Amino acid sequence: MDEKVRDVLELRRTAKEIKRYRVLMRSVALLIVILIIIVAIAYAISYFYDRYGAFTIRVNKYDMVRQGLTLSETPDYTMANSRLQADVVNDMTNISGEDLPKNIDMINGPHNGESYIAYTFYLINSGDDTISYEGVLNMENITKGVDDAVRIGVWINGERKIYGKTKKDGSGSEKDCDSTFLSSNKVMQTKHEKMAPKAKDKFTVVIWLEGNDPDCTNEIIGGTLKLGMDFRIVETT
Repeated sequence: MDEKVRDVLELRRTAKEIKRYRVLMRSVALLIVILIIIVAIAYAISYFYDRYGAFTIRVNKYDMVRQGLTLSETPDYTMANSRLQADVVNDMTNISGEDLPKNIDMINGPHNGESYIAYTFYLINSGDDTISYEGVLNMENITKGVDDAVRIGVWINGERKIYGKTKKDGSGSEKDCDSTFLSSNKVMQTKHEKMAPKAKDKFTVVIWLEGNDPDCTNEIIGGTLKLGMDFRIVETT
């Protein structure tokens, strides 16, 4: 074969190899970008679930706009809120409910400890009508059976009640609880009839894993619990 022809073929082959290499590198780069985007989205979903998913308080927006039922972290408020979010405690370990601070319902807003979530808020009738409302506290997501050992304390205007899951033998509530959960996903419900204009109800919700519960075992390590508390007006006078 003529040496010049051979050189031309080699150049063409080299050019094709370079082109294939460039296409391959672009494909690899695109794949890396896609993977980064997927990981970033997954991280964002995980972050916002962990950051904002632990405990959410909501008022029906129609009730807020039309009747002035609003939420606030303080008894005095400057802006109507239909939604509040509690801070999260990551890697929460078990404690005894007896170790909770005695003044835990005396601090406004978020006031978590190392091993418990605590949040105090106010439900305010900022409108001109007398209303009656209902409130329901639900467990919206439970993993690894963490609800077996969880305790949820609710203070309403200073009166405390501790809720937990029914004993596995069906014999009732644990000795440290005042009441059992109403159902597999409903913790409790409350109602205030004839709430006068400008009146306020104070709520404190505390969540912890009870170390003295026999179901507080290694099996629930890594479990998660998401809570939501919803309020709505049921009557206006």
